[in-house]
Amino acid sequence: MAEFDAADVRRYYDRHTDDFVAHGQGGVVGALHRPVWSPGITNREAAFRYVEDRILDHARALPRGTDPLHVVDLGCGVGASLCYLAERLPIRGTGLTLSPVQVRHADQRIRQAGLTERVRCREGNFCAPPPEVTPADLAYAIESFVHGPDPTRFFAACARLVRPGGLLVVCDDFRREVDTPAATRAIDRFQRGWHLNTMIREDELRRLATDAGFDHLSSDDLTPHLRLGRPRDHLIAWCMALFGWLPLDGTRFGHLVGGNALRTCLTRGWIGYDLAVFRRR
Repeated sequence: MAEFDAADVRRYYDRHTDDFVAHGQGGVVGALHRPVWSPGITNREAAFRYVEDRILDHARALPRGTDPLHVVDLGCGVGASLCYLAERLPIRGTGLTLSPVQVRHADQRIRQAGLTERVRCREGNFCAPPPEVTPADLAYAIESFVHGPDPTRFFAACARLVRPGGLLVVCDDFRREVDTPAATRAIDRFQRGWHLNTMIREDELRRLATDAGFDHLSSDDLTPHLRLGRPRDHLIAWCMALFGWLPLDGTRFGHLVGGNALRTCLTRGWIGYDLAVFRRR
């Protein structure tokens, strides 16, 4: 059973989204996900757009019909990824988020980009998309899969949503083959701090996707391209060491506790940051 239900995740993002946008390192471009400093990436904006650029490459490779490609963002945040894609391809975009605060941010961003005719973000649960969300040629989940209550339900919903021949892209954190008490404690703190339910291995992801009707096309480990030693990270780690004995996970500082635990997990190889691509059979 999921530790955090949809209402818990909604409250988490309603509480923190304004701060994420105003003070997060990706707020200037509306990115609530991590930057990826792959070889050839020379500036912060390009690093934040790395995953979206990979999605663009896959979208461009899809067969074109008379209608625009329908792209669905499963956990769309403030709509920045869909706007970025729609500014570069003539797609029709739909975003789903549990958070009405994020929907308000997204609506404003879509209007400012002049994309109201082609892009819409709405409240909705990606494990049970509203019936009016039409079939997708491509669906993606960037750092949202882990919030889902059940990965089997996630893939069942995606199998109904994505057209045969369409693509599903998942970029998120996945366990590695480590099972020590220290790793277990850190992963648990990461999950509680960020309100996460689904923390599986990447091979489990592929198995569940295959069982649901998807063929695995590729998986890439992006962990080596993350910058985990920012001064801000060291400051938070110092604060956690100083106050770590306090039960901070359920407080307004829970996301900082979770972020510090994630950094520890990534640095020590207990979790990896992977991008996986699947095709609907």
